[in-house]
Amino acid sequence: MNTFGGGPMARSSRPRKTIANLSESTHYQLNMYALAAGAVGVGVLALAPPAETKIVYTPAHHVIGAGSTYQLIFRDTPEFTLSHGSGDNGRTYSFLELLPGRRGNGAVGKASYASALYRGSRIGHSRRFLSRTARLVWGYWSNGPWYGHWVNVKNRYLGLKFQINGHVHYGWARMSVSVTDGKGILALLTGYAYETIPGKAIIAGATKGPDDAEPATSLNTPTPEPATLGVLALGAPGLSIWRREESVAATTERH
Repeated sequence: MNTFGGGPMARSSRPRKTIANLSESTHYQLNMYALAAGAVGVGVLALAPPAETKIVYTPAHHVIGAGSTYQLIFRDTPEFTLSHGSGDNGRTYSFLELLPGRRGNGAVGKASYASALYRGSRIGHSRRFLSRTARLVWGYWSNGPWYGHWVNVKNRYLGLKFQINGHVHYGWARMSVSVTDGKGILALLTGYAYETIPGKAIIAGATKGPDDAEPATSLNTPTPEPATLGVLALGAPGLSIWRREESVAATTERH
């Protein structure tokens, strides 16, 4: 039996209906769904957290010896300089001080001396900041006396304030300082950090905050409406998927 041509086994030449032959009304509905899907996407982007909402920590292990300096660099900019110097006013004296890199920068302190904060101290707008050079230690090299809050302390914190694009940011620098008559001052910087959110206080010693953690996402959480809109945004091919999903859902409801 001839299975080709017009025999009994030949396939029907009748054109099949395709999903592309859609009514004008259906095309209009698809366009509306596509626009809705786009709006959902824009809404999700608008709700996304801003970039760089975290604490930036710089580890260090740097000895600041006599006659040396060290710059605290935030966002590629030297905002402060730690300086270990000496002088003579009839007796040789030594000092360790913090110099602001520009106007508006400062350290937590009182009079002309920087505070030696403990770990866990809050550094923010409620603190008093010096707007000029802040002394950590000052004294006579041979046999003292020595002045300042940083005389023989371990793992204390400088509270810092500086600006990024005109907005105030807060930070800290951790140091240990020892003072010995006849040997002078020896300082060790062991790290510093700042908060990237303008105006937000930072805790002395904090190297990360809640904004540094990735949001927890459950793989089993359903995404009903936005996902459906995304399928419909595919146009005609998406309509067939949508119809299949509706058919399955209707069958499930009946049972």
